[in-house]
Amino acid sequence: MDVTKYLKQAVALGASDLFVAAGGPVSVKLGGQLQSLGGDKLRPEDSRELISQVYALAGRDMAHYDAAGDDDFSFPVSGLARFRVSAYRQRASLAAVIRVVSFSIPDWKSLGIPEEVMGLSRVKSGLILVTGTAGSGKSTTQACIIDRINHERACHIVTLEDPVEFLHRNDKSMVSQREIAIDTENYLTGLRACLRQAPDVILLGEMRDDKTIQTAMTAAETGHTVIATLHTRGAANSIDRIIDVFPAQQLLPSADGGRVPAFEILHANSAIRNLIREGKTHQMGAALASAGEQGMQTMDGAVLQLYRAGKITLETALAAADDPERLRRVLELGEGK
Repeated sequence: MDVTKYLKQAVALGASDLFVAAGGPVSVKLGGQLQSLGGDKLRPEDSRELISQVYALAGRDMAHYDAAGDDDFSFPVSGLARFRVSAYRQRASLAAVIRVVSFSIPDWKSLGIPEEVMGLSRVKSGLILVTGTAGSGKSTTQACIIDRINHERACHIVTLEDPVEFLHRNDKSMVSQREIAIDTENYLTGLRACLRQAPDVILLGEMRDDKTIQTAMTAAETGHTVIATLHTRGAANSIDRIIDVFPAQQLLPSADGGRVPAFEILHANSAIRNLIREGKTHQMGAALASAGEQGMQTMDGAVLQLYRAGKITLETALAAADDPERLRRVLELGEGK
């Protein structure tokens, strides 16, 4: 069995992920759907062999994986792509999900990222949160924003990632990319050290604990631009954990078989700040809906736009909406234009 063959197939198909696990065939995810690459179901010895080959390609020892049962890392294959690996143990056998990451930074327009989100590259201080569920495109969105900063501003960008996915080559900016557990111990240690490295922009792959969140907010308050992710969905849910400016997003199945992003966008204007101070996050939906001229957008508004543009089906729109019944009424009455 040759894992390189499967990696090449995944790239050729345009898959987002490759799955290796005993009990089923090697599979890929295409357009959000799992699809077998054919062949027999893997036995435990087969999955170990394939994952051992992945570790060999990455030049990485399996001792930590065997001991802990979980491991995350990335590696490049020349002329093919970069791959982000999440290796884990299940039912006493080895398994892995391998994310396909292009060598080049994706084109934000082709991905459907709105200019309102890309315009966050001009923020000179503050905390920008890219939020959404797992696999919703948070890392890709971050990479696109960092790429624009790199090409438009002369500054020092420090990224803390677990693992490093997209590689940024210095352009107008100097980009220092640090990988957790290889270049620094953890996010908190790396972030604290980063503040002594004269950064202008700090990218955090994830804010995992209260101390990291607190340090990130302090950095944002002291003149740095901090771009981080949270595994939350929706403005109010994110504000309950973090206070500041952020986009929320989800990836939806598109009408043509691919996927398209839907963004909820919130800016901390005076009305939003008052709601935060008063603990009235449940009223943010109404504030978002009434502030479209300020570049804000509700998730349901984004879903409605995608449906009216023919990019998603009605079924997808209703499934993705926070308030599907209201969305259905809006469509039936022809409102919300």
